[in-house]
Amino acid sequence: MKELRRKTNLTIIFILSIILVVVLVLLNVRSYTREQEDIRRSLNMLDNRMGPRNGFGRGMDVPGEPPKTGNPEKDFVPDGPIPPEGIPEEPQDMGNLMILDHELYVVEVQDGAVSNIYSLGNASEDFDIRKAAEEILTKESKDALYAENLYFGGYSYQYHYDRSIVILNNAESSKKLRELMLESLLLLIVAEGVIVLLARLITRWITKPAEEAFARQKEFIADASHELKTPLAVIMASADEMQAPETQQKYLENIRYEADRMSRLIAGLLNLSKLENGEDIASYKEEDLSRILEKTCLAYEGVAFEQGVLIDTDIEEEMLLKCNKDEMEQMAATLLDNAVRHSHKDNTVRMKLNITAKRDLFRSM
Repeated sequence: MKELRRKTNLTIIFILSIILVVVLVLLNVRSYTREQEDIRRSLNMLDNRMGPRNGFGRGMDVPGEPPKTGNPEKDFVPDGPIPPEGIPEEPQDMGNLMILDHELYVVEVQDGAVSNIYSLGNASEDFDIRKAAEEILTKESKDALYAENLYFGGYSYQYHYDRSIVILNNAESSKKLRELMLESLLLLIVAEGVIVLLARLITRWITKPAEEAFARQKEFIADASHELKTPLAVIMASADEMQAPETQQKYLENIRYEADRMSRLIAGLLNLSKLENGEDIASYKEEDLSRILEKTCLAYEGVAFEQGVLIDTDIEEEMLLKCNKDEMEQMAATLLDNAVRHSHKDNTVRMKLNITAKRDLFRSM
């Protein structure tokens, strides 16, 4: 019963833990995917709105350089041809740009080098935008949209070959995702403790009917064993007092042998509750297996004679084996009983034991 409770408890813990881990993993994956999609959308949005006709970079400060003067004629450096006179430029939609909840930079590229840098929002002091732009120019030779690993990567970008780069600092997204992962791990630890307690309650509820049935079974076995002791004691006492002719002496010996074996079986039934602790290795001793089998065959000669069956033995002498004597006698008796009872009349049941048959004690019957 202890083994049943242990396995049931472990199974419940395993199932609930797997469900919890899957939920937390899906939560983190969903958050990562959503953050990555938001970054790509922000890069595309800024790239679409910061074109040559939208006043690219107007009024934006450059990190590490003097601030803009506020004079459009002095500050504005177009990234394409200046529109002809008489055609008004489309105003830059700064209101829409401000909805981008990220730290973004626009880098002008000319002849494979950084020309101008413009920032949207507050620039981070620890983020080197010029170094990031130069790294992108070094490794990219065509248009590219790339989102770095949001847990460890420093930035994501959209690059138009030899024209411009839109760079997004991943620091804020990385911080959110790492915090979510840490919270998930803490939740997993706390939830595992709750799962262990919950598994114990569920295990008790599941195994309660089995425990009650097992208790009733042990009670029945104990009562039946006590009831069998009295008639068995009478049989053994009668066998000891009986006198039989020499030709029938072996049958009297069989009665004594079987009565003694039955007594040990009853004692084993009374100790059935010890099975809760598993196999009793201390009861394993070096026994003469040959003698055990010979006695068992001798005891069943009377049963075989009544069935018209002959028992033939080929047992090697002094075959020693570390085992439980009572269990080996019970096993041999069970096998012989089945063989004799299910054999046709005038058949022969053979029991063979030799050194090559140690792993398969009963080679043939």
